[in-house]
Amino acid sequence: MPTSTNQFSRKSFLKTIFWAGLMLPFLQYCKQKSKSFLLKITGTNSVLGHRLWAKDFPKPTEEIKTKFLIVGSGISGLSACRYLKNNNENDFLLVEMENHLGGNASNGENRFSKFPIGAHYLPIPNKEDLELIEFLKDCKIYLGDDENGLPVLDDEQLTFPKQERLFFKNEWQNDLIPQNGISSNAKEEITGFFKLMDEFRIKKDNSGKYWFDIPVSKSSDEAKNLDQITFLDWLVNNHFQSQELLWLLDYSCKDDYGLGLKYVSAWAGIHYFAGRKNNWATNRQDQVFTWPEGNARLAKHLSEFVENKHLKHHLVFDVNSDKDNVEVLVFDNQSKISKKIIAEKVLFATPQFVNQYIFKSRKLKNFNYVPWLLSTLTLKNEFGGAEELAWDNVIFGTEGLGYINDQHQNLNQIVGEKVITHYRSFSTDNCKKARRQLYNLKADELKNLVLDDLKVAHPEIEDFIIDIQFHKLGHGMISPVPDFIFGVEKQLAKQNVDNKIFFAHTDLSGISIFEEAFHQGIRAAKEMIGI
Repeated sequence: MPTSTNQFSRKSFLKTIFWAGLMLPFLQYCKQKSKSFLLKITGTNSVLGHRLWAKDFPKPTEEIKTKFLIVGSGISGLSACRYLKNNNENDFLLVEMENHLGGNASNGENRFSKFPIGAHYLPIPNKEDLELIEFLKDCKIYLGDDENGLPVLDDEQLTFPKQERLFFKNEWQNDLIPQNGISSNAKEEITGFFKLMDEFRIKKDNSGKYWFDIPVSKSSDEAKNLDQITFLDWLVNNHFQSQELLWLLDYSCKDDYGLGLKYVSAWAGIHYFAGRKNNWATNRQDQVFTWPEGNARLAKHLSEFVENKHLKHHLVFDVNSDKDNVEVLVFDNQSKISKKIIAEKVLFATPQFVNQYIFKSRKLKNFNYVPWLLSTLTLKNEFGGAEELAWDNVIFGTEGLGYINDQHQNLNQIVGEKVITHYRSFSTDNCKKARRQLYNLKADELKNLVLDDLKVAHPEIEDFIIDIQFHKLGHGMISPVPDFIFGVEKQLAKQNVDNKIFFAHTDLSGISIFEEAFHQGIRAAKEMIGI
């Protein structure tokens, strides 16, 4: 019986299997290779910073004299310099350990976009915050008032639509408050919580002080008992228990404080919602100021006041004072020499975990600094498909805080690849342990950490990745745990030394936001010049 032309002979079949066996590893290799991409890790100069422990620096060979020395170029240090210059005090010098100015308000850039490697937005300020409003005017963000007395703000520096979205129950919804498919009890709790926050927002004591204000130093101590318990305990005591609401509040606390509602104080948790009054640009309540590079844009404006008055790559490692001057020893990490700077007064705009190695008497226990990981992904332009990315894209139930579309504010037509930045804080009762674990994570481990979050909403994201830059911030921000905002330790750390050495940093307010850093710098500068 003749064989059909549609049938294989045994010999042909075995031959096909043989070649398929050879091709299979090659095809698997190609599949793996198609998903390979560049991984890069960056971070603060912890190697140089850790030399403070050993203090193995050479003896100084140069001497510099200045009236005012500012140590640290974060927002507090830059704000202090601006205040000095605006008050005709031009004899000052700023020193910075890193190779750039701005501290946590810094940025990176690739060929497709700038992107933040720290803070990335500024909410619209309260109408009472005249100093910050004046700064926004200097930056040409606030352009004056209209005929109705409302502030005219630069639209290009406010978030464009679509501002935010939440991946919840397998679909994207507008806004970050869970809405679709939640129970009537959850809806009632969410409504009741925000009604209560509206009441806290306007609440004042008998002297006219808000219970919750920005900067924190303007707040009344009427509600300081709320600083003694955790936000979660307060919520339970007030019968807030729905999964959706507790997730939202946990996310919110991590957003500003790094730690979630199990760890921050009730005062801080309420302040997140009640501190901002929504009483200045009342027609812009749903928007914030932001830029592709994040708050590095604001740091750049402030940096204009220190042009030709700053030294980068300079680490302060020792301080001594007498009745006339303060002698500060710094190490120049580029020339590898030490210098002595003699100043009348010195401002340390540096965090207390640094200051404790310079000042032996400043061993502080209740300062909790949360580690953060920022991951910037460059993606093929097809990422997201027909679904429009929002500026802020949050995924319900994940460990991370979602991702920012870094090109959202780009006025040019985007024809290249997409750039997003994923944020994750490490919310835990042991920040020191979490920091050590973050520093030890290798590139592949970091990749898995981030993609496990993102794949919940984007299962195929790996097919679109070109490269990822991981930025480790071991001491990302101070976190207001119970008994910190109104605690004795924070108040002691803020006190100057013999009216010669001053301190300013967000960790001295307890909340790591731009407004606090800005006002910390002004407060310290006023003390320095006796205002």
